[in-house]
Amino acid sequence: MRLHPGPLANNNPMKTVSLTLLLILLTGPVWADNAQPLALRDDIPARDYLDQDVLYNGESVIPPQCYTRTEGQHNPCYVCHQSYQDGRPNVMNDGDLQGNYEFSDLGFNNHWQNLFSDRREAIARISNSAIDAYVQQDNYTPWIARLKASDWQGVIPEVRHLAYPAKAFDQQGFARDGSHWVAFNYKPFPSTFWPTNGSAGDVMIRLPASFREHNGQHSRALYLANLSLLEMAIKGADQLSVPALSEVRAGVDLDGDGTLSEAIHQLPRRSHYLGDAADIPLTPMLYPKDTEMLHTVRYLQVDPFGNVGPAPRMKEVRYMRKHADTSPLQLRSAYYAEQKEKVFEQLPQSTFHGDRGLANNFGWTLDAHIEDERGVLRQQKPQELAFCNGCHKTIGTTIDQVFSFARKLDGRDGWGYLDLSQQTDAPARGEQQGEYLTYLSRVGGGDEFRQNREMLTRWFHPDGRVNVSRVKGAPNLAALILPSPQRARDLNKAYRLIVEEQSYLFGRDAVLMPAQNVYRQVDPDAVPLPPEHQHRFDLRLDWRASGTRLTQQEPGE
Repeated sequence: MRLHPGPLANNNPMKTVSLTLLLILLTGPVWADNAQPLALRDDIPARDYLDQDVLYNGESVIPPQCYTRTEGQHNPCYVCHQSYQDGRPNVMNDGDLQGNYEFSDLGFNNHWQNLFSDRREAIARISNSAIDAYVQQDNYTPWIARLKASDWQGVIPEVRHLAYPAKAFDQQGFARDGSHWVAFNYKPFPSTFWPTNGSAGDVMIRLPASFREHNGQHSRALYLANLSLLEMAIKGADQLSVPALSEVRAGVDLDGDGTLSEAIHQLPRRSHYLGDAADIPLTPMLYPKDTEMLHTVRYLQVDPFGNVGPAPRMKEVRYMRKHADTSPLQLRSAYYAEQKEKVFEQLPQSTFHGDRGLANNFGWTLDAHIEDERGVLRQQKPQELAFCNGCHKTIGTTIDQVFSFARKLDGRDGWGYLDLSQQTDAPARGEQQGEYLTYLSRVGGGDEFRQNREMLTRWFHPDGRVNVSRVKGAPNLAALILPSPQRARDLNKAYRLIVEEQSYLFGRDAVLMPAQNVYRQVDPDAVPLPPEHQHRFDLRLDWRASGTRLTQQEPGE
């Protein structure tokens, strides 16, 4: 079977093609009859594929983590690939992909070359002072200014002072600039989003004006009530605590008890949202139309006291908007179409809309900006952006194609900027032990690739077993998943080298040494994980079973 890379749909015609790249276009990678691919060419810079509008990886929705060697026992796959029978709109039912490499012919070849790059000498040549100075720069504010001064036709996701969260948000997570973005405190998804594996992050949500207003007048209390009702719809909760909300000032009976109170602290679930959104029903596990999500991926900063946290400099700014009011029936049809494409071995399809970004064909539009070689944020090229569909399109564990909001601390404690020091290791729903402890045990390491040596040293016995008592003894999530200062700096340096190369097509993971537990080419006959190493998982948390203080646990509840 022969497959040829080709120009990306909806792009400009190809420019002059370099001689080496032309050779690839003419010959194409060749697979033998048993579907095992030959080695990829690794001497073509990623820039050539982008500059010449040549598609490098038609299966970029398969992330690097999916090429992990499970060795019949290590299972990082379960947190993404699940099959549920509880009536949720996500009916992807891909739990069989846990450790079972059901790839297309093209997908059997691991295109993520950066996993195998040896950058140790280059990392050593970058001084700590140089990388510290780099990550402390704000590249977000100048980027917003450039967008506003240009003819940019997409969304401008502006939050004033976003590079410095303490200045950008108040204690309840509301943006101080009146942009109506609200930050929330959530548990980072295992384990790519753990700072120990390379990046800090945060997530903000914004609902349309009708969810923030009553008779056309803005009401913060109403807005927070509707955000809480959405949280109930996503989590399947019947009631949640809220910061003290004045029904008198809002002019709305928020809790439905027939009276207007000066302050309420609990909000029950309702059939419809409130205020000017009162005609919109709560749909289980679905976001309302025009919900927006904003996610920044940041470098790690080491302060003068040796504490590690999010840096002002951003690696990526990611934005999602739900442009369609999808129903469970419509989503079931979309999932069926996706499964049909896989059965007929069709490559993933993406629809690009210029400045507006990428449609995932499940009701959401995604856009993302990433650093150019100078560190200036730029819109991702279409085939770089297509990578986002690997997580925000068709994997079984997401709730309406989103991870983070379902993982927010319950109720009032979750309104505020991400703070790992205020969280402990809550179990996933249906589990008994902490979610991170369970993950470490099932994976056999502190990352999917089992190569984070610092995590192995901190939380595992020499024989490879997780040190349960030590993990349980961690006072909070910050102690559990933050790296040491030197590891943070080295991860920053490793990623900075990828930025200089502009080699995102080859992978964005900051690795400090070549990956050992990862396939370069997957054996189609590789034995999947046996049933005893396949697991159930719900990305929602059982916060009441953790030691995390939840203020809604008040006497009499």
